[in-house]
Amino acid sequence: MPRFDVTIAGELNMDLILYGLPDELPPERELLADRMTFTLGGSSSIAAHNLAALGSRVGFISCIGRDSLGDMALTRLSEGGVDVEKVRRSKDGTGTGITVILQREKWRNMLTYSGTIATLRFEDLDFSYLCDSRHFHFCSYYLQLGLLPRAAELLRRIKSAGLTISMDTNDDPDNQWGHGLMQALEYVDVFLPNASEAQRITGANDVETALSKLAERIPIVAVKLGPEGAIAQRGKERVGAPGLKVDFVDAVGAGDTFDAGFLHEFLRGSDLITCLKSGNAAGAFSTTRAGGTEAFRDLEWRRQFFGNL
Repeated sequence: MPRFDVTIAGELNMDLILYGLPDELPPERELLADRMTFTLGGSSSIAAHNLAALGSRVGFISCIGRDSLGDMALTRLSEGGVDVEKVRRSKDGTGTGITVILQREKWRNMLTYSGTIATLRFEDLDFSYLCDSRHFHFCSYYLQLGLLPRAAELLRRIKSAGLTISMDTNDDPDNQWGHGLMQALEYVDVFLPNASEAQRITGANDVETALSKLAERIPIVAVKLGPEGAIAQRGKERVGAPGLKVDFVDAVGAGDTFDAGFLHEFLRGSDLITCLKSGNAAGAFSTTRAGGTEAFRDLEWRRQFFGNL
């Protein structure tokens, strides 16, 4: 029996979310937000935290700074039930990454200081730890600059150990969608882009075509459609599941939490529609509190929400 259900190597940082700012930000003006949240951030750590909350055994490798931001992020992830023994501190003074999110009613700006997000390297990984698992999840592909040059090699090595692999690229700040992505996808069993990412990666003009193109290369593809739910394809099988209506706060981390819900059922051997519904439910639940993990930190709210599904 492997030690973990899922292992993840990725970023561990904090999110500062500001609400109530104007759409236009004129220079040389002091603008006031009407509320804020300081919470665990990073696609990798949000997915890890919420996988653990759903009941999966999760191991995590990352790099953080020797600073209070790193302390807070590490504590939040550990309190969530994720094993953090392989999280290391930077040796060169690089600080822990942070994302500042300017949240509007239906859209947001995201400003990221990469810091230690970009410093985790292939040579830093403990493969005996990562491979003592049933599954490996890889996300924030284009932010992990230290891993990016050897990403395909990383996934090939993990695949050779018998694990299944999932990936969520998240956004590419350069909007190029290259850097060896197609080579890395050769080792991926479950690909979890959102609609925009799927279209940019494939060059397709619509989601249906993008899904078809990706499904030709990857065994399972699930495309997130935001409030509309999600669609997925495995071979010739294609299914869709509608989104859930909830009292919405923000969508920070909702896609990463969809990944957690989908993978939790995938690892239980559930069929495609069950995985989709679980992803939709987890993603919707995350939007009922600020940030990507705060809803899952509220145990009573979590029990109530999932108990009523």
